[in-house]
Amino acid sequence: MSEHDNCCCGGHDHGHGHGDGCCGGHGHEHDHGHGHGDGCCGGHGEGHGHGHGHGHGHGDGCCGGHGHDDKHGHGDGCCGGHGHGHGEGGCCGGGGCHGGGDQVGIFVVGPIETNCYVYISEGECLVVDPGNSGQAIFEHLPEGVSVKYIVATHGHGDHVGGVKALREATGAKYAIHAADAELARHAGEPSEQGRSYDDNAPDPDLTLAEGDVIEVGSATFTVMEAPGHTPGGIVLLGGGTAEHMCFVGDTLFQGSCGRTDLAGGDSEQLKATLARIKREVPPETNLMCGHGEITTMEDELRNNPYLV
Repeated sequence: MSEHDNCCCGGHDHGHGHGDGCCGGHGHEHDHGHGHGDGCCGGHGEGHGHGHGHGHGHGDGCCGGHGHDDKHGHGDGCCGGHGHGHGEGGCCGGGGCHGGGDQVGIFVVGPIETNCYVYISEGECLVVDPGNSGQAIFEHLPEGVSVKYIVATHGHGDHVGGVKALREATGAKYAIHAADAELARHAGEPSEQGRSYDDNAPDPDLTLAEGDVIEVGSATFTVMEAPGHTPGGIVLLGGGTAEHMCFVGDTLFQGSCGRTDLAGGDSEQLKATLARIKREVPPETNLMCGHGEITTMEDELRNNPYLV
């Protein structure tokens, strides 16, 4: 990246996350958790708070006031009940996650329900893929958190449409791979599917490339270039207190992978990217996908036909 500062967060629980959970303390056993207690990132929220996924999101909420379905989302929900594990203390709220108190939260934003991730370590925050509702994301962050970086895994509008408002609200640096920066500049304009998002993304403060290390607090993420879904797609592989955490954007999903039929997509590049992920990402890694469920590399190696 063109400027090396500190960024990123981490520490993800690999079991049942009892106590001070982190988005339910996502355990790689997928125990579809019960996110009870006080929440993360606020009490209302843009982004479909109740009942995303399997958890029972009781209590004061994380990221959510409105459910995009009717599944078990009681109270204000914790990330829409998107807790994988039994996170009794909520997420991004009280005592944090596995890695020395690091915390993670999810905002599900925009018309096609993009997962925007908030990762906090030692009071510093990374926001990944604010696809919409940038101001609302800011308003529902925990008090006292300093957003240092906004990182886009790729340049599609549903992953960058909220960047402009969030950057203006926080003063954070916005980073994206150079190959997708121009695509992101058109996020507020109708896409190939006719959708548009809050705003065009601004020019990036930083451009990311293979091997760059992003740091926030005691956690690190290493940039892996991941072309295929778009030319400038990236994956962020966690280290430090973010070990066993990976933001994969729209490159890999639970049981599937990113589409390549949009402008700039390349199926052969995506195959090569998926083969690299299969080789280099450890099985115990939690995969934070751009849409749908969080999963693990172990589960995808076993069940995903695109990795077999």
